[in-house]
Amino acid sequence: MINTVALMGRLTYDPEIKQTSGGVSVVRFQIACDRNYQKSGTERQADFIDCVAWRQTAEFVSRYFRKGSMIAVEGSIQTQNYTDKNGNNRKSTEVLANNVSFCGSKAETGTANNAFAQPEPAPSYSSADSSDFEEIVQEDEEDDLPF
Repeated sequence: MINTVALMGRLTYDPEIKQTSGGVSVVRFQIACDRNYQKSGTERQADFIDCVAWRQTAEFVSRYFRKGSMIAVEGSIQTQNYTDKNGNNRKSTEVLANNVSFCGSKAETGTANNAFAQPEPAPSYSSADSSDFEEIVQEDEEDDLPF
């Protein structure tokens, strides 16, 4: 079975991180995604999609994204059935965000002039040492194919 969602849009409000009683970080946020189709003579329509992120993903969202920030979310749809305070059966649908990415410039994501955002160190990559590899020499130089 497949349950995969990919979204790109803008946050409709500032995400606010919370902690569960067990100390797990969680953040709920909403993304406005423009629809692809637009009738001529009408304004562009958007869908407002509720999302939730947990643990490190939640901390990342709350730290680097603000209202209006462009965001890309990869995740899955989850539904919950519940009874409201009036006794009516309800269903909620939200996207469980597994991966979240920046989609705009630093100014758009709100991290450029944010005095509270601490810059993350740039990742460093080292080149591989070729002494770790062994050269494979083919003994048979014939071009015979096994099929």
